Amino acid sequence: MVKKKIMIIDDDTEFLKELTENLKLSGYDARPVTNGTYAVQLMEEIKPDVIILDLKMDGKNGFQVADELRDPVGLEKIPIIAMTGFYTGEELNSLIRILGINTCLQKPFETSEILARISEALRKKKKRKTKYSKRKKRDI
Repeated sequence: MVKKKIMIIDDDTEFLKELTENLKLSGYDARPVTNGTYAVQLMEEIKPDVIILDLKMDGKNGFQVADELRDPVGLEKIPIIAMTGFYTGEELNSLIRILGINTCLQKPFETSEILARISEALRKKKKRKTKYSKRKKRDI
């Protein structure tokens, strides 16, 4: 079975290293990226199944990255799991909805929590894909 690709975008290299290792140990093909600009450039090459995105980064922040990732055709369907230790409240929730971010975790979080969110995102993605495939077959 092909491992699901998870792109992790965070400028905190220690956190990124630890999360990447935990996801690899859990059976995922984890792809760490240390900045938003580079992540956008790599997106079509890596074609991740799920994106884990820190919202507060130097340079291009996670909100800007999410907006750019939703632009190219086909990439808008990739689930984005945001993470933050900085943003909270209604403003955060509004921005998440506007940018199409699927869910958000508050740092620090347990590995089990991110694994549950990844599983949920993959399940929903598969369900949408199956629904679309069935609809397409009926139209023929």
